[in-house]
Amino acid sequence: MRNVVVVGSQWGDEGKGKIVDWLSSEADVVVRFQGGHNAGHTLVIDKKVFKLRLLPSGIVRKGKISILGNGVVIDPWALLEEITEIKKQGINVTPENFMISESSSLILPFHQEMDEIREDAAGKGKIGTTRRGIGPCYEDKVGRRSIRVMDLRSSTNLEKRLENVLLHHNAVRKGLKKKIFKKDELKRKLLKIAPDILKFAKPVWLKLDEFKRDRKKILFEGAQGILLDVDHGTYPYVTSSNTVPATAATGSGSGPDKIGYILGITKAYTTRVGSGPFPTELKDKIGESLGKRGKEFGTVTSRKRRCGWFDGVLVRQTIKISGIHGIALTKLDVLDELEEIKICVQYDLNGKKIDYLPAASEDQFNIKPIYKTFPGWMTKTQGVRNINDLPENAKKYIYALEDFIGAKISSISTSPERDDTILIEDPFKN
Repeated sequence: MRNVVVVGSQWGDEGKGKIVDWLSSEADVVVRFQGGHNAGHTLVIDKKVFKLRLLPSGIVRKGKISILGNGVVIDPWALLEEITEIKKQGINVTPENFMISESSSLILPFHQEMDEIREDAAGKGKIGTTRRGIGPCYEDKVGRRSIRVMDLRSSTNLEKRLENVLLHHNAVRKGLKKKIFKKDELKRKLLKIAPDILKFAKPVWLKLDEFKRDRKKILFEGAQGILLDVDHGTYPYVTSSNTVPATAATGSGSGPDKIGYILGITKAYTTRVGSGPFPTELKDKIGESLGKRGKEFGTVTSRKRRCGWFDGVLVRQTIKISGIHGIALTKLDVLDELEEIKICVQYDLNGKKIDYLPAASEDQFNIKPIYKTFPGWMTKTQGVRNINDLPENAKKYIYALEDFIGAKISSISTSPERDDTILIEDPFKN
């Protein structure tokens, strides 16, 4: 028995929601360890659709404990709204099955406004954030001025913390000729919702230690893909936190020695939301076809995703950076109607062939993909649950991916339905 970390090996939107839900049937505890309500997960269970933003995927299952770790930034109003929404779908959310770290930083209204101000001012140079205040909140956390969940317990302490954070934000807002925030009004709003938030607050690190001693199986759930990692992604077109599996330890208060298996969710082609380099992007009919068949729209923002061929160079790089043990390959069925399929195996940078993503943003925009072409299978794979039932050309494509990226493909998803999964290796078992 071992604990499992699930991360996206591309730019996010790889289908983590389905895979985490599928794994959570075996897990006892599901932990989100970074990000905020900018990353959505769509779950389809018995034809019922659940769209989650902050709540871990395990919340839809009875008998599971769901946790938001200290590495997650929480918009308290958005969280309460999401809890209300999912309760309407028949899901019970209580302090017994859901808890949040008392050390988590809170996203406040001025964070979201600052996000919007910056994006609007950037023009063509905008990052493509979801405008939900994630970045500004992480900035306050690193600047040691954020309001944390625990600060809601004391009116006196909350007032001091608000004075500190508003000293910074109101100075910036004045410089931008924006309306300043009033401390008393914000304090009143926070104290009003404090009881609803604090009933879920716990010392998560301590609870995780208890779960480990009781030999509970823990599933750590990442929010965005590794290529959006603030250190290892396509900087500056990245998110504001570390998305690599190592963050599961720091973002939850669990030691790295307690992580047993790292599962990388990987789409059978490549997509990206927002701005930034995308070497294999297809701006033609094939790209449009992938988007339509794959229903490539963001769960949170409904933004259309950019689509392209599978970038083996990038996935191989994220596997090396992250220590991924196995790959859950998703959306194979989206490729069913293509006569030929391509995999990027190298880049051309100004006439020089390279086999990695260069660090400089300028170079990332200038690289050209070098492809290897495979015949398509032109046969329906949707709903297939046994690898032997896949078309021969589909198996050849899968084995070629596995060989190139240097990691075992441990499962294959052939539809959004949880049970339409080919299991090759169980991440929880030795």
